[in-house]
Amino acid sequence: MTSLLELKQYVKRFYIRYETYLTYLWKFLLALVSILMINGKLGYMDNLSNMAIVMMASLLCAILPPNCIVFVDALFIVGHLYALSIQCALIAVIVFLLMFLLYFRFSPRDTLAVVLTPIFFSMHIPYVMPLAMGLMGTPTSVVSVSFGLVIAYMLSYFSSNTSSFGSEGVEEAASEFSSIISGMLGNKEMMVMIMAFSVSLLLVYLIKRLSVDHSWKIAIAAGAITIIVLILIGDLVSETQISLVGVIFGTIISALLMLVLEFFAFNLDYSRTEKVQFEDDEYYYYVKAVPKVNVSTPERRVKKINRARGHR
Repeated sequence: MTSLLELKQYVKRFYIRYETYLTYLWKFLLALVSILMINGKLGYMDNLSNMAIVMMASLLCAILPPNCIVFVDALFIVGHLYALSIQCALIAVIVFLLMFLLYFRFSPRDTLAVVLTPIFFSMHIPYVMPLAMGLMGTPTSVVSVSFGLVIAYMLSYFSSNTSSFGSEGVEEAASEFSSIISGMLGNKEMMVMIMAFSVSLLLVYLIKRLSVDHSWKIAIAAGAITIIVLILIGDLVSETQISLVGVIFGTIISALLMLVLEFFAFNLDYSRTEKVQFEDDEYYYYVKAVPKVNVSTPERRVKKINRARGHR
């Protein structure tokens, strides 16, 4: 355990020392991975799939504010869908306009939630996001996670129904537009996932704020169980044919990852808890203080040994 705590201190010091460069690096990598995922799912416009364009866009996102990653990803999605069908691109534009209006209104700092949710969705562990944002975010993070799910299902819908798009006639185009809307809004699986993620995120947020020992661990366990139970209920009610085995294993993996997050972000020593009470002219205060687990990392000392030169 001591070695892990020392590793935590080394990581913390390393990040503080090189924070500027590491910030550029994680923004570049996040933009690169998200764009490559979009190109892999869609890839209808050859110019956007060019690796030089992808690298330039990722480098641009690295030096711009994090919210620009969401904007660049939206441009790539709209561009690919425009090459597929104007109707598909129009639907995507409407979704992104609605997303930006709500996203920048309620949770403009949750860039990671919007971008990482589709990435983890493609990795079959999207259950990481409601647990992580419940621990690290706010209740308004529900908006970001929900739109991340909408984007993930939108990419999946357009990539799996390519042959259904591209009508040229006016009536065929109108029918295609209507079928796209009904296909996306009528996705019961997406609605079940949004409901389960929203409830679990709020539950995790409420529990982790309680003044009880091991509140983060309790919140992680409660959130994971809530996800599984709500998806099971939603699957039975809506008949969505969600893989429950995949949900259970994905949620367990997500919960284990959250324990790693807790170790680095909220590792407390409950054996040294202190309770203090004091008063002033207007209030009486009861304070519970729980110290963080810290360990002093040994400093490396370099000892120089100079050999005395012998006389010849």
